[in-house]
Amino acid sequence: MLKINIEREMLTAVGKTLLKVNAEVAEKELLCLFGHSGSGKTTLMRILAGLNKPDRGYVEFNGQVWFDSAKKINLPAQERNVGYMFQDYALFPNMTVRKNIEFGQKIKNAEEVEKLLTLFELETLQKQHPQKLSGGQKQRVALARALAAKPQLLLLDEPLSALDFEMRINLQDEIIKAHEMLNSVTLLVSHDIKEVEKLASSVILLRNGKVTGHGNPKEMMKLVNAQLYY
Repeated sequence: MLKINIEREMLTAVGKTLLKVNAEVAEKELLCLFGHSGSGKTTLMRILAGLNKPDRGYVEFNGQVWFDSAKKINLPAQERNVGYMFQDYALFPNMTVRKNIEFGQKIKNAEEVEKLLTLFELETLQKQHPQKLSGGQKQRVALARALAAKPQLLLLDEPLSALDFEMRINLQDEIIKAHEMLNSVTLLVSHDIKEVEKLASSVILLRNGKVTGHGNPKEMMKLVNAQLYY
C-alpha cells in the first residue's frame, strides 16, 4: 500500500502552482497518472523516488514512512526500493548498454541481464554506448535498467513515447508481465488513452497540481474524452 498526502509548490509555464495530492494506491496496482504538461505528474514521481522534497505532508509505502514533514523524516532515494525510468532516460554515457542495465541491479546477476537484453531486443546493441543509440533504443535500455533493480515501486515516466507502433504494443505487454513478475506497485505516466485503458488498473487525473479524478481507467478516460476534468 502506497499512501500519499503531500503539497509542493511548482513553477510551471503559467506561473506558480501548488501540487496537492492525497491518494492511496493498493498493493499490486498499476496506476496511471494522466494530465496536461505541467500538471505535476513528473514532480510527483520524483517526490516518490526521493529526488524532490515536498513542502509538507507524508509518504508511506508498505508501512514504512518515506517522508513526514511533521516528524522531519525524509528517507534518502537510495534507501527506497524504487525503480525509476526517467523521461530523458538518464543513461550513463560512459557505460555500454549492458553496463547501464547491470548498474540497475542491487545484486549482480548475468543471467537476468541476458533476459532483459533479449526481452527488449538489445542483444546486438549491448556493447554500444548511449550516444550511438536512437531515441527508441535508449528508451528500451532505460526501461530494462529500471526493471533490473526488481523494485517494490516502479516509476515509468512516459516509457513508450519514442517507440514505433509495433514495438510499443509489444512492450505494453512486457510492462504488464514485468509488473506482475515484480509483484509491485507501478506508477505510469502516459498520454495515450488506449495505452492507459490497456495497462492501468486505476487512473489519477491531474490538472494544475490538483487531483480531479481517481478511479477505473475506462471511467476516467470517458471524463477525459468528454473534457469533464478540465
